[in-house]
Amino acid sequence: MGKQKKKSDSSISDNRKARFNFEITDKYVAGLSLLGWETKSIRENKAQIAEAYVLLKDGEAWLIGCYINPLKNSNEEMDPTRSRKLLLNKKELAEIFRSTQQKGQTCIPTKLFWKKDLIKCEIALAVGKKSHDKRNTIKSRDWDRQKAKELRDRNKN
Repeated sequence: MGKQKKKSDSSISDNRKARFNFEITDKYVAGLSLLGWETKSIRENKAQIAEAYVLLKDGEAWLIGCYINPLKNSNEEMDPTRSRKLLLNKKELAEIFRSTQQKGQTCIPTKLFWKKDLIKCEIALAVGKKSHDKRNTIKSRDWDRQKAKELRDRNKN
């Protein structure tokens, strides 16, 4: 019998705050230009994108504010919040740039994940929610939770 590979979750870091603060319209998958120590640290699940954002400059996309915890046993100088280049093709960059020029649209990272042996970043075009939209989101989430609880109680009896 051969060894079975254990199925691991491909998600590294998720930006749940972005889904609450923004209404997501389009999603794109981009590669990341990383250094060796960053990849090793990400393998240990020491990356956060909660405070990160995407900056479009000179026809390139940059991930700013992504925190990757530096390795402890290294002589290298490591900057945990350095700007990292997002690898997208020209067509996708043009679409994102065109969309962000429109009023109210922004580009945010939503997720870091593994795709085979590569680290990818899911970025999304989004429109900021108003405070009353956020209240509606909270109400609908609470109502869904209450419905699920009532259904569980009915099925028990």
